[in-house]
Amino acid sequence: MIPEYGDEVKVHTKEQVYEGTMLPRPEIFEENYTIIKLDNGYNIGIDNKRIEKIEVLRKYEKKKEEKHKLSHNKNLPTVSILSFGGTISSRVDYRTGGVYADYTAEDFVAMLPELENVANLKAEKVMGIMSEDMAADEWKIMANRVAKELNDNEVRGVVVTQGTDTLHYSTAAMSFFLKHLNRPVVFTAAQRSIDRGSSDAFMNLLCAVHAAAKFDGACVVTCMHGTSNDNYCILNRGTKVRKLNTSRRDAFRPINELPLAKVFENGKIEILNSNYNKKNNQKVIVDDKFESKTALLYVYPGMSPDVLDYYAEKKYKGIVIAATALGHVATMNQKYSLIKKFKELIENNVAVVIVSQTIYGRVHPYVYTNLRKLSIDLGCIFAEDMLSETAYVKLGWVLGHTTKIDEVKKMMLTNYAGEITERSDEHAFLY
Repeated sequence: MIPEYGDEVKVHTKEQVYEGTMLPRPEIFEENYTIIKLDNGYNIGIDNKRIEKIEVLRKYEKKKEEKHKLSHNKNLPTVSILSFGGTISSRVDYRTGGVYADYTAEDFVAMLPELENVANLKAEKVMGIMSEDMAADEWKIMANRVAKELNDNEVRGVVVTQGTDTLHYSTAAMSFFLKHLNRPVVFTAAQRSIDRGSSDAFMNLLCAVHAAAKFDGACVVTCMHGTSNDNYCILNRGTKVRKLNTSRRDAFRPINELPLAKVFENGKIEILNSNYNKKNNQKVIVDDKFESKTALLYVYPGMSPDVLDYYAEKKYKGIVIAATALGHVATMNQKYSLIKKFKELIENNVAVVIVSQTIYGRVHPYVYTNLRKLSIDLGCIFAEDMLSETAYVKLGWVLGHTTKIDEVKKMMLTNYAGEITERSDEHAFLY
């Protein structure tokens, strides 16, 4: 039998025998390789020169899928799921190697039947995009779709799915773009693809729907694994969360504050931090003005001050500087000092916002002489304990409303969505 994509095969090489599902070769892969998905979910490429024979164990049979018809349970709340990409509800067609899903309520229930006992689901695929390709235009679409669902009196909460890489940028954007939030907006995703035995997709989605249905907050949160095991998920405020690991299932951690809650698979919600707005009956308003000429720049030892000339020449309106520790940048070493460039930017009405690249803790405008030069002499804006990603999104949003430096400073230091804490919680460090 000639092996075809989707067949279960045994590949005999000179050194070893591999069993798995034969997949199409990705375009970026060299032509002389055979791709196999092993039983553990990992894909491997085998050099054809090493292959002695390929034995077909079972031919691929595509099953005709009949979608389960969902009934409306009047005793359950209604939750909307809006999909913007990511792999959390995707399935692989091994004949083509492609990922497919209509992202309907039926798709989610087929993947996770328990959902039918948690809530009546409305679901829609709004867009399919890699999270690293998302920017302000996509955030605006997201804000308007989420607001539409929140203003439907039937909907108890909204679940948003997207890729993990820029999830915390999106949650920050929704925290500023959506005014008068009335119900929870719960972002969830998967660190590991759904066809792997260790996938976190199922538990994350189940806990996210529980949270959207039952959490009493009116805020934007993430709902992802709280530990590397399947103990519980945690709800983190959308402006105080960061992805801290490339692959761990508990990669999303709260920064400078405790998580808002633990969410368990059985629907139990344990409040850990009650500092959030509660559900209400306000109408959500979209305020998505955003200045695209906003930048985020990490300083580093030996950085040439000329780097800042690019932003001046391109007429940027604001730059978030991720400085070291309390907000330091090179000042005394004349070869690398950024003082002159910052002065030129600010004199040309470019807002310069200082945050710390340490992640935890906060910047301080007065502790050292160098810091006073930046804050008092130049007028740089020290953004308290805001995360650099949150400060970037917030500055773009603020500049969409005003470019007057005094007003920008006032708005940057106004706490709109829990992005600034009066005092960082020491118990939150590496929670």
